[in-house]
Amino acid sequence: MCTTVCVSFLGKNSEYKGPVYIHCCNLVSQSLVFKTAIEVQEPLQYPEQQVSTLGQYCYTNIALLSSHFYGSTIFLTLISIHRYVAVVHFNRSSCIKRKEFVRKLCAGVWSLLLIQALIFAFTLPTSTEGKNKQCLSIHQTKLTESYFVINFILFIFGFLLPFFVSAACYSRLANTLTRLNISTAKGLKVKVKSQRMIGVCLVIFALCFLPLNVVRTVGVILKKYYPQQCRLLLQFETAYYATWIFAGVNSCLDPLLYYFGSQNFRDTFQSFRRGQVDIQNRSDSEMTGNF
Repeated sequence: MCTTVCVSFLGKNSEYKGPVYIHCCNLVSQSLVFKTAIEVQEPLQYPEQQVSTLGQYCYTNIALLSSHFYGSTIFLTLISIHRYVAVVHFNRSSCIKRKEFVRKLCAGVWSLLLIQALIFAFTLPTSTEGKNKQCLSIHQTKLTESYFVINFILFIFGFLLPFFVSAACYSRLANTLTRLNISTAKGLKVKVKSQRMIGVCLVIFALCFLPLNVVRTVGVILKKYYPQQCRLLLQFETAYYATWIFAGVNSCLDPLLYYFGSQNFRDTFQSFRRGQVDIQNRSDSEMTGNF
């Protein structure tokens, strides 16, 4: 439902194919990837009925999930960087404001996600534990070390780094908003919308991806150093799969980013900047990337 709303919104605004629009399209693609991953997950719940194809389902599931979880954080970070450059340095030229560069950048991100997905898929194969086949499970004892190392690579470079970059960009943006002229109703409206946009992006990070990364990190630490705590491990395994629900909420919050990034809003913002430069500088800056 949420993904459908996103596609509909972007379809109606397809004439504004600027950098923000391109990033938003990629975020929608990430939502579709997650939807596909959930569908692939279903056969894995009944491995005894899918013995011959379990490996294929497992590889596909790992590839799709890793692409969604960390592709989303990367594209959210790119949106943050673009907004920072477009607003704080609105009168300076930058490659991040050019559509062609952004298209190539997004293509590069997808290429990296594909490489990452393939590496993880074949580094974390299915295994037999007792009488059962396991896929992407904390019970795969032989893969404990692999899960531990991969988790911290993802936690640091896939979550913490994008989050801190986004937080820094939005911190500078928020500081710029304090100098915004709010003596008129339109100026105040622009400031409120900007604050909400900042809030939505940080909420997506905190609500959708923080629980997933924290729970998984605690889980792999327990498995590596306290493997005898079976009951606790089972609880964290259940909690980890539950965090996928929060990750899925990402697709429901994305439309708010699209709304606060609309062309009319950004055009209005620039007209209320203090120390506004002449109209030619505003045109060159593509204040919001012609969404």
